[in-house]
Amino acid sequence: MRHERFPPIVTPGPAGPERRAIWTALLPRRRRGAKRLAIGTAAALADLAAIVGTGLAAHLLYHFPFAQGTVPLAATLQAALLLGLFVLVPNVARGEYSIETCLSGQPHLRRTATLWLVAWTLVLLVGFLTKTSGQFSRVVAVAYFLAGLPLLLGTRILTLRLVQRLVTPRSDTARRVHLIGYEADIASFYATHDSEALGLRVIGASYLRAPPAGADEDARRRQFGEDLDLAVSVVRFLRPDDIFVLVPWSDAEDVERCVDAFLRVPAALHLRPGRVMDRFEDLRLARVGRLSGINVGGAPLSPLEVALKRAFDLVLAGLGLVLLSPLLVLIAILIRLDSPGPCLFRQKRYGFNQEAFSVFKFRSMRVEAGATFRQATRGDDRITRVGRFLRRSNLDELPQLLNVIRGDMSLVGPRPHALAHDRSFERRIALYARRHNVRPGITGWAQVNGLRGETLTDADMRRRVEHDLYYIDNWSIWFDIQIIAMTVFARSAFRNAY
Repeated sequence: MRHERFPPIVTPGPAGPERRAIWTALLPRRRRGAKRLAIGTAAALADLAAIVGTGLAAHLLYHFPFAQGTVPLAATLQAALLLGLFVLVPNVARGEYSIETCLSGQPHLRRTATLWLVAWTLVLLVGFLTKTSGQFSRVVAVAYFLAGLPLLLGTRILTLRLVQRLVTPRSDTARRVHLIGYEADIASFYATHDSEALGLRVIGASYLRAPPAGADEDARRRQFGEDLDLAVSVVRFLRPDDIFVLVPWSDAEDVERCVDAFLRVPAALHLRPGRVMDRFEDLRLARVGRLSGINVGGAPLSPLEVALKRAFDLVLAGLGLVLLSPLLVLIAILIRLDSPGPCLFRQKRYGFNQEAFSVFKFRSMRVEAGATFRQATRGDDRITRVGRFLRRSNLDELPQLLNVIRGDMSLVGPRPHALAHDRSFERRIALYARRHNVRPGITGWAQVNGLRGETLTDADMRRRVEHDLYYIDNWSIWFDIQIIAMTVFARSAFRNAY
């Protein structure tokens, strides 16, 4: 057995300072825990400062011009501190301020926005129950609510960037990792992972020897046990924070022996899954009845989330049909006057669970008897004058509000494609069919980012699918509201519309 990054035995003399430098670099520094705690505490205090500071600023900006210098700050300060408590406690409980969360580069903006709304609801409830809500100006409260969220999100992004600059593999606060496995597995780890990008520090690797050719099972077990005993001794000396066992899962007995050996060491123990697991960012142990397994993909939405999204769709789609009915009638008349044929166009599309349904759209092309499906292209001579305007303004999609009411579609989701497209791309693009795990949408994350129109290559469709899958994995009501707003106001939502 051999060890990598384990310092060689050197003779006393000139090499002494070099040896001390090696040991200093490998062994844990004092007060590492205190430094990590200080960084996490500073991140939490930054959020608290943003919340309290916004409240006080809103109070002062309103009261100074209108209160003739009388500025009672006590009540506002108490409310701001209570709001900060309702934000910080859940964040601390779910590890939002840990260095690992900060290094992940995910500011969790939608989760923060949801927490902000919940925290405000709790503050208003406390004010109602204690009969103190009358002490606050409604103007201050509204300004505080609207200005506080963007400032809190900006503070979160700034904090993440600062932590990522402070915590590097060479800093004292980085997680110290030791690897153990066969040479091929450790070489594969180094080839596929960059410790600089991961924000961790590999302080050593213990290589397990491959069994000699012709060795019997007893000799192999004895050699493996010797390697494990030596590796445990090295780990006890280096005191890493984490140990990664890179032995393939197919060697179940070897994995179990590694687990038994390193559970005796005061370090976090991790099993390195196979390549198939690398595709999934959020793995967790799940139990179904009495059966345990590694969960790599759950239902896209929980029953509560499905009900919430459906209620959101029904309310907005119903309001949209009522408020936009004059516009819908006007568009239908213009289509009939512009070219012969029906004002509505129907086409079969795949929806939830790949079940076919008829999608409604305003007709934007001339009617061609017996024509086969052909995707619209830029400058397509089949598009009518009114149709060109409808397509560029996205108004041709409005009849799909009827599909939303019927339950075929949602307001937001992956856009449904023609059946021929679905069949073709499903065979060529991995996870394409996963788009059908949720209801298709009138608009979607791909469309508001300009990924629409003609798909000339597989790469075009692959980018669209990546955005659709991101939406499925990161859904929230706030995300839906953001996409709907971008559909109306963002210039990117109208890109490639023809």
